[in-house]
Amino acid sequence: MRMRSLIAGVCLAALLYGCKNRVEEPGRVTYREVSGTFSIVAVDPNTGVCGAAVGKVVPYVRAGVGAFCTQHWHNPSWGEKALDLLGEGRLPEEVLAELLRNDPRKDKRQLAIIDMSGRAANRNCSGSDPSGLWWGSAAGRYYACQGNTLTDCEVIYAMARAYERTAGCLADRLMAALVAGDKTGGDHRGRLAAGIRVAKKGVEGYWLELYVDESDDAVTDLAKQYAALQHEAKGTPQ
Repeated sequence: MRMRSLIAGVCLAALLYGCKNRVEEPGRVTYREVSGTFSIVAVDPNTGVCGAAVGKVVPYVRAGVGAFCTQHWHNPSWGEKALDLLGEGRLPEEVLAELLRNDPRKDKRQLAIIDMSGRAANRNCSGSDPSGLWWGSAAGRYYACQGNTLTDCEVIYAMARAYERTAGCLADRLMAALVAGDKTGGDHRGRLAAGIRVAKKGVEGYWLELYVDESDDAVTDLAKQYAALQHEAKGTPQ
């Protein structure tokens, strides 16, 4: 099913959940209202496009390099560092190992990274937080899905199926995966924020970037924005 038809068919269903997640800042740990609890990173080696779809404080993408997500105990300082290491030719597994090497909160992190060859690595949190119901990840051809405090494992499996079976470009498939995750249950706590970032080789900065923050129904608002958007990142790959 093409993504535009999918969005219409589900009446612009919610794409992503957000919640109060721990956000680490120098010298202290705080809480930020806007953070994603399930996400997807993906690349298209044939078109040089990479992207991530999740809450605003989580996704990091760079043209010609790949995509990275940090969630649960989110550490913003790792975003650009992870992409720098990936850009130096490090394998995704090596990047995660470097980030976690001396991290005192390594058991609290949920991370995902993918390079432009489609090599992906996931690192799940320990689940010691009593508020969590289910956490985990799944990786396939050129993508990886991950989440925590989810209703059950079907959220991640539904995202993976939707990404693999949706026709169209990378952005369409990212959105389809989040639609599927939400319809299957998503995060059990509620929805506050949603966003998507896509980068393309030869285009400076982000090729496509959409966010909705601190809304009672942010993911539906994001779906409306995406459906109405006129952008070459949407539709059949050129």
